Amino acid sequence: MSVEALRVGIASGEIDTVLLALTDMQGRLQGKRLHAQYFLDEVLAHGSEACNYLLAVDVEMNTLPGYAISGWETGYGDFVLVPDLDTLRPVPWLPGTVIVLADLRWPSGGDVVESPRQILRRQLDLLQSEHGLTAWVGTELEFVAFADTYEQAAERGYRGLTPVNQYNVDYSLLGTSRVEPLLRRIRLQMAGAGLEPESAKGECNPGQHEIAFRYTDALRTADQHILFKHGTKEIAAQEGCSITFMAKPNQREGNSCHIHFSLRDADGRPVMGIGDELTPTGAAVVAGLIATARDVSVLVAPNINSYKRYQRGSFAPTALRWGRDNRTCAMRVVGHDASLRVENRVPGADVNPYLAIAALVAGARHGLSAGLSLEDAYTGNAYADPDAPRVPGTLGEALALWRASDFVRDAFGNEVVAHYARAAEVELEAFNAAVTDWELIRGYERL
Repeated sequence: MSVEALRVGIASGEIDTVLLALTDMQGRLQGKRLHAQYFLDEVLAHGSEACNYLLAVDVEMNTLPGYAISGWETGYGDFVLVPDLDTLRPVPWLPGTVIVLADLRWPSGGDVVESPRQILRRQLDLLQSEHGLTAWVGTELEFVAFADTYEQAAERGYRGLTPVNQYNVDYSLLGTSRVEPLLRRIRLQMAGAGLEPESAKGECNPGQHEIAFRYTDALRTADQHILFKHGTKEIAAQEGCSITFMAKPNQREGNSCHIHFSLRDADGRPVMGIGDELTPTGAAVVAGLIATARDVSVLVAPNINSYKRYQRGSFAPTALRWGRDNRTCAMRVVGHDASLRVENRVPGADVNPYLAIAALVAGARHGLSAGLSLEDAYTGNAYADPDAPRVPGTLGEALALWRASDFVRDAFGNEVVAHYARAAEVELEAFNAAVTDWELIRGYERL
């Protein structure tokens, strides 16, 4: 949507509200609802302020110590939300509403380097300046839908909920038809928002579905992903149901976010493959993704629950191997010629897309700059490979790898390393302080 179209919509009364949104560390949209005319008169040119604690809180929005950019010591001041007008779009499921995503700057004018969107922007800029390449990305986002509302789910302690399907509907047209009114509304209203949905399909866990979006440049993909995830929850609430993007919402198959990744040159030509084979560039990229995967797990699997998804035989990877169309490997190479790409199967649906894609770009940069060679493609069941390097098993292990990695510090800088190390610490501290159902069941009577 252009600014002129926005002006026309406001003048006609069709548009009355502008959502000005930033993406926080947890991958959520935060921001303000602005009167549309005020946005045109003031915010369009000058931005809008918000408390900088938005990048220094946990999921519960608790204010926490240990962040350099925000705290009681600095008075919890503001940063500035600067609208990126390339992201201005209608929100079909909210009457009279448009949304625009914001980049974060300090009042002095400098970028907030810890901002997820800025982290991705920087990695893309480095990829371009170092190698003359751009990243193209597609995400496949899974979720589980329940017939219960979010309020009902909370009242029931998120137990005993009713999934919208009662059995495995993976690829089933019959099984998914009963939830098609919801899925169709999501697809069509996302398209109405200017997103580019590609397909929807059922998945294995009862109530589990996937919606994939068309391949495009990395920043646009992350922007679409974040709006889709936000909007899907809003649409579900309007329909009297609920949707979760938890990586492992129950003991069944987890929710993945497979990320398809490739590179293009300055003329827009794909450079990863010739025929069915990886080019030297493509091989170096895949080698870089494997070599750095453990070190960047904090960005790709940011929550305690993220690591419960990595189970043998679950279609979630445990072995950091690559294979040709091999779903037991963390890196699955698919397609041919212009469509050849690597599917990174490590991220779960709880991921922040800006951070996960930034991690992939950094890994690709490392592979290219170091001229890494690629091991032979793995054939067979990578789950059973005793020699394969493994996806970290816990957030604690991932945090230790993140802190100790020279690659991470070189790729992202000290500020980002410290900020996201603290975020992982916060998650671990909260979990370690919680009394779980598992503890009560084992210890209430018998200990």
